[in-house]
Amino acid sequence: MRGPRVLLGAVLAAALTVTGALALPAPADAGTSYHHLLRWAVRHLPVADETRAGYDRDKFVHWIDADGDCQDTRDEVLDAESLEAVSGCDIQRGRWFSTYDRVTVRRSTNLDIDHMVALAEAWDSGAKQWKPRTRKRFANDLGDRRSLAAVTASSNRSKGDSDPAEWLPEFGTCAYVRHWVAVKVRWQLTVDDTERTTLRRLARGCDNDVIRVERVRTP
Repeated sequence: MRGPRVLLGAVLAAALTVTGALALPAPADAGTSYHHLLRWAVRHLPVADETRAGYDRDKFVHWIDADGDCQDTRDEVLDAESLEAVSGCDIQRGRWFSTYDRVTVRRSTNLDIDHMVALAEAWDSGAKQWKPRTRKRFANDLGDRRSLAAVTASSNRSKGDSDPAEWLPEFGTCAYVRHWVAVKVRWQLTVDDTERTTLRRLARGCDNDVIRVERVRTP
């Protein structure tokens, strides 16, 4: 079993590095590298109306054991984000820091793995046009640590499938905005007018850091 891949610490975890990724292979058909300042990136997100028509959570297959090491995607994230050593295929105990509400959790049953861009939101923003295998890759994206995060179940369920115009975490708003934009860019997803207006307003109050992303081709 791998040793723990410890994050920079509980406080720094709220601002996960914009360049990092879990130590797993990137998608085989990863696209071009992207690096632009946050406010530029927000301004240039493609805008389109959103529709939920035809959405079904089952169209995004998860959680899977992509690398055959006995840990599925949920447990890979738990392994990567635990602040102390964990073991086993089905991880039950560790120490996790939920950045949304700054709560430390010892039992994995109190955690959800949050899709930064919720599956329903991804569907609304372009995933409805993807092939099933692409939706599965999105739902299990371990190629960029911003895509998935272990957070308290209560904060994740408060978020639901909301975008930043509808929900923001109690803490770490700027990190959340950067991660949201990074995932939208990585998967070439659109934003609606209200979402982009909110992101532009929020970005003005954040450091104008460079967003670095390895974009994924979505045939």
